[in-house]
Amino acid sequence: MSNPSPRTRPWDVRHLPSAVGKAVLVTGGNAGIGYFVAEQLAATGAVVVLGSRDPAKADAAAGSIRSRVPGADVRHLRLDLADLTSLKTSVDTLGLGHLDAVVHNAGIALDDPPRRESGDGHELMFATNHLGHFALTRWLAPLLCAAPAARVVTVGSFAARSERLDLDDLQSTRDYRPKRTYGRSKLAQMSFAFELDRRLRAVGSTVLSVVAHPGGALDSLTPSRPPVHVTTPRERLRSAPAGLVVQGKDAGAWPIVRAVLDPEVRGGELWGPRVFGLKGTPRCEPALPHMTDLSVATRLWSASLDLTGVSDRWLGFGH
Repeated sequence: MSNPSPRTRPWDVRHLPSAVGKAVLVTGGNAGIGYFVAEQLAATGAVVVLGSRDPAKADAAAGSIRSRVPGADVRHLRLDLADLTSLKTSVDTLGLGHLDAVVHNAGIALDDPPRRESGDGHELMFATNHLGHFALTRWLAPLLCAAPAARVVTVGSFAARSERLDLDDLQSTRDYRPKRTYGRSKLAQMSFAFELDRRLRAVGSTVLSVVAHPGGALDSLTPSRPPVHVTTPRERLRSAPAGLVVQGKDAGAWPIVRAVLDPEVRGGELWGPRVFGLKGTPRCEPALPHMTDLSVATRLWSASLDLTGVSDRWLGFGH
């Protein structure tokens, strides 16, 4: 895993480099962190594709972005990560000759039992947050490989810090606790992303896999983007004390955007907010050992292949 290293160029979150000619897919780009990632990338001149199950929400997000970024090229890809059998068909409709980055951002967090399953029979959070992105990466592979230096940017979470994967119960069939299951699904995403970069490096690929997280990002500290999101003055006032240690989702997008755009970002790095990993401008930070554990990642990779039914031969190391 890459260690944090000095950067030779300054990075200004409000004056991003041009990305004209580049194309980026943001899963879950119609709301939350994903929306602000898409808005900030659109301002660089990139073609931004919003991956979303809901065309109406995607249209609303695209309209909001265009109102703030005149001339923005924002598109919608109908994408349901919980429906593994639909992903190849969705990617086939993308209509791009190459893809410079995919941001694995979409996810769900369920708060209460009972345990829910996707149509494929997988626990819903694990299916959406991890398995869907795992399979999507495979189907996007030709487009990523067609770009000169593409990136797979996986959005991690603080929730993964205190969790450990149970490789014998990846889908929480024996002991389902929603918050723990969510944290484990995010840890699975991050473990996959670090392992993906190891495997990409092993075959000399030009594609990089990078992990980024938003720190502490609250809706109530997020600027309004009607109709996508509205923060009332009362909500903002009530959350003002929290703003000392956390931030809004617009700032939470900064590490992810840097992971997409900064030419000095390396594969296998983890990016997050500068101040205690909770708020501020983006920096490269060390990953915790359980996030990069090779034996866990290898077993998770094998299980993910079996559960999704996809092959990893596109990387040159399939069995």
